[in-house]
Amino acid sequence: MQVRNRSIPAVVLAAAAAALLLGPSGAAQPRPGSAHGAADWPFIGGDWANSRYSALDAINTGNVGELGAAWSFAFEGRASTRATPVVAGGVLYIGSGTRLYAIDGATGETLWSVRPDEDAPAELDTAGIGDILNAGRAIPSPPGVALGDGKVFLGLMDGRVAAVDQRTGEFVWTTQIGYDPPKKGQAVSGAPLYVDGRIYVGLANGDWAFRGKVVALDASDGRLLWEFYTIPGPGEPGHDTWPQAGEWGHVWEQGGAGVWHVGNADPDLGLVYFVTGNAVPMFGGESRRGDNLYTAAILALDMDTGALRWHYQVVRHDLWDADIAIAPLLYEAVVNGERRPALAALRADGFLFLLDRETGEPVHPVEERPVPQDPFNFTAATQPFPVGADSLVGDCSRWRDKVAPPFVLSCSAFTPPYLGRHNVVAPGAPIPLVRVTPIAYSPDTRYLYAQGTAHVGRARRISRDPWFRGGARSHTNLPASVGVFGAIDTRTNKLVWTHEFESRLLGGSGPLATAGGLVFRGAGDGTFQAYDAGSGAALWRFQTGVPRARGPAMTYMAAGEQHVAVAMGPELWAFKLGGALPEADPPPAAGRRAPVRETNEIMTSTLVQSAERGVGNRYAVDEHAFNPPRVRVRAGTTVTFVNSGDITHTVTAQDASWTTGPLLRAQSGYVRMERAGTFTYHCEDHPWAMGQIVVEP
Repeated sequence: MQVRNRSIPAVVLAAAAAALLLGPSGAAQPRPGSAHGAADWPFIGGDWANSRYSALDAINTGNVGELGAAWSFAFEGRASTRATPVVAGGVLYIGSGTRLYAIDGATGETLWSVRPDEDAPAELDTAGIGDILNAGRAIPSPPGVALGDGKVFLGLMDGRVAAVDQRTGEFVWTTQIGYDPPKKGQAVSGAPLYVDGRIYVGLANGDWAFRGKVVALDASDGRLLWEFYTIPGPGEPGHDTWPQAGEWGHVWEQGGAGVWHVGNADPDLGLVYFVTGNAVPMFGGESRRGDNLYTAAILALDMDTGALRWHYQVVRHDLWDADIAIAPLLYEAVVNGERRPALAALRADGFLFLLDRETGEPVHPVEERPVPQDPFNFTAATQPFPVGADSLVGDCSRWRDKVAPPFVLSCSAFTPPYLGRHNVVAPGAPIPLVRVTPIAYSPDTRYLYAQGTAHVGRARRISRDPWFRGGARSHTNLPASVGVFGAIDTRTNKLVWTHEFESRLLGGSGPLATAGGLVFRGAGDGTFQAYDAGSGAALWRFQTGVPRARGPAMTYMAAGEQHVAVAMGPELWAFKLGGALPEADPPPAAGRRAPVRETNEIMTSTLVQSAERGVGNRYAVDEHAFNPPRVRVRAGTTVTFVNSGDITHTVTAQDASWTTGPLLRAQSGYVRMERAGTFTYHCEDHPWAMGQIVVEP
């Protein structure tokens, strides 16, 4: 085992061990909502409530301008991470690439690091667990670790959970919570949750064709205590929301509902909460008629037995990957003057669901609204919406003046993926983008802070195969997406303030709220930023020079000073008042347009391979996507258009300066590009099929 600088100061180890068992006042580990003010950050969400709030206020709105970088740490091999560090006794624990690190929170020095595929003893049977922690390469949710019982608990990317000795980095146990033999795609992509000697954790499915589940493990030895499958089997409540027989067989066995995110716990109620992912096949609604429980749902499970106490499904018969793709948080709501324990969950279309965490009943009213129908997909007749609430990413009015013919705007995030209709666009299609980055809550403002992307896309399928997912990359004239960062008042479910910017500047960090009246976030342009939690005013920023922040920020005490830390991809940065490290040069802006290929031959259709996801390689021809969609040629070049599909196409310049005329299947048309410039073209028969030619002198 590779362990660096094993002579860790005894005082640091003693403080860290004590912090795992006791709160900052020496009392037993606090219940949700009472951990605010702790000097440590033992969970990726800060506490059992996953509130991402700290009562530390040494850094505040009055002095945040004095904040500077205290130290930075480059992960080995420049491996990028989406993790939030956890902290005990001034020591940070974080994973990146294939390593887990213990880092001095005051200096940034490595105390130890381990690599499980090299350092774990053979008797722990850890073959194949090298891709730990940094799920960014395979799983898009931000991973992390948890502290408790003198151990660091890790999720491993083959479906295992492992425990490492917090003082030495030596492995203690590993437990496979997935299937045996392991199924492709099974992973622990959310951090484990440690509560009173137990570990609660979910199994993600990566959208592969199997059921997710939640398990409880004994923290001392990894022994399985209970497990709950997120799709009910025969004889279990909810099983009748899946097809019972017929052409698609027992599709429920492949139905998804992966558990991607960290859970929440309320030991006073004896409940642990997890959210589930989308149904599988993702867009193939014809194969799974019914509501498809317990996909796209919040689950409240008995901490002792794993029995389901209540559930709340935010999307019935999901066809959009519109589940809750962000871990929920626990907070105290006030309803008719009475305080009620509540849970806040943000759906992928930007609507906030506020529920009583004891009963699952809404504390902010919810109504059923009709949604667009498609008999082929067996669409649900209605979907739930919070009454009078604002979506984080706005409503359809954003797009009405920006979506022009040949596209037709549908103003529902639940516009189904149609077969045979290729010009229908809808907010969030095909996949809503209020996802992945966590949310935060401040009991001082009672605001919830979140970020997401507003966009419109084409609501379509290109294949009758329900297991096929995806389409060809194409050129369109749809409006650019917009990044949104804002605050929602949990008392009214209304937006209080927002900031909007180019989507590339959003970043993957997510917010941190503090009692200093601040909200921190990392941005896509390499800056770390602070805002006034009440007004949303931008107060401070620091340029790290690292493109696209990826890890959510957190705060802690070290050497008697408050620090704020954030993983900026391949580097971990820590800030404190008076920090003296200089700012870096801004990183180069990265473009997201379809790449330009050097060729003079363009096909009218594109062969697309679906994401495999455990159902074999599947192929379809996208008849409405030129291939390649963008090309570059020299002036004077003759460009050949080949009808490689089955339907007639007439390729014409948008400015009407040239046309191929009708091209039957297997026919070719020729256009000589005389003038330099950028030329957009489309098919007259299917004008939503577009491409672009860049002609250079």
